[in-house]
Amino acid sequence: MKDKTISQAGESTCAPLPPCRILLVDDEPHIRQLNTGALIHSGYHVDAAEDGAAAWEALGADSYDLMITDNNMPRLTGVELLKKLHATRMALPVIMATGELPTEEFTRYPWLQPAATLLKPYTIAELLGTVKKVLRATATDSAPGQFEPLPDWRSQPSAGGLRL
Repeated sequence: MKDKTISQAGESTCAPLPPCRILLVDDEPHIRQLNTGALIHSGYHVDAAEDGAAAWEALGADSYDLMITDNNMPRLTGVELLKKLHATRMALPVIMATGELPTEEFTRYPWLQPAATLLKPYTIAELLGTVKKVLRATATDSAPGQFEPLPDWRSQPSAGGLRL
């Protein structure tokens, strides 16, 4: 089931269009709520899903500018979601925010590489900075749906700050 939360205030990087639409996918309710609140406060429209299967349903019902997903979730993992996106040729930048990166999958299937990764625990500032970088890279690309992976999936989050 998808939790629908819409921001009415703030400014996002999708100006002058309406605020960017983000699908946030995480099976941990507290992380989902904290990240949703931070994104809304930053001016984004956010829909939240509790697992990959609910996210896949949301992707079929609405369009999004970005998806942020955990990997280890019931019913459908983040990697399985990436495979479904690829199989349907759905051009959507993805940030994988997870406790353990599926490095073996990324190495074996380079086309699964998300636009960016965040390794838990990460700060709200790291989340918002990564969202901004990915949306900016996507918006400035000449070919819609093509994006530069930022940062490399092997990178580690910086130390300090509020952690999830």
